[in-house]
Amino acid sequence: MTSPAVLAELEAGMAELSTPARVYVAAGRFTEPEPGLPELAARIRTLLASIAADDAWRRFLPAYAPPTAPEICAALEVLETHGAASFLAQVAAVDLVWPSHRHLPVETAERAADRVVSLLGPAATWWTNHDAECGAVNGLTPLFDSLLAGTDGQHFTLALQIADD
Repeated sequence: MTSPAVLAELEAGMAELSTPARVYVAAGRFTEPEPGLPELAARIRTLLASIAADDAWRRFLPAYAPPTAPEICAALEVLETHGAASFLAQVAAVDLVWPSHRHLPVETAERAADRVVSLLGPAATWWTNHDAECGAVNGLTPLFDSLLAGTDGQHFTLALQIADD
């Protein structure tokens, strides 16, 4: 599939995973030659800034400034590709604070997540702010948040769920 077609499919798949004021997503194509983690972190920072500017969250994040790209890089852990689709579906569907609450039907989230992961391919790299070893979360906001970011070196996808207690 050509790059514009891949980008359109990624954007559509990520849009299916978005829910207003809870699950924020982004998909795009890097413009830098040979982008790496710092460029991905810059895209994450842009997403965090848009959340902080959203009327739904501004009152909870009054003096919040997104972490710098190096701080975001330090907060991220690698997630193996075989676990990316299920984690992406979980970020989109399962509420961080109330796990019995669903933002999306599980089947919808799983279908869209499988498609997004498939589009980025088996060689994609995936990053999360969760430490798989101990289960801790390196929060990117002062609230509860859960991030999954993926890239094939040309395109990127971001999904971040945010919740207050």
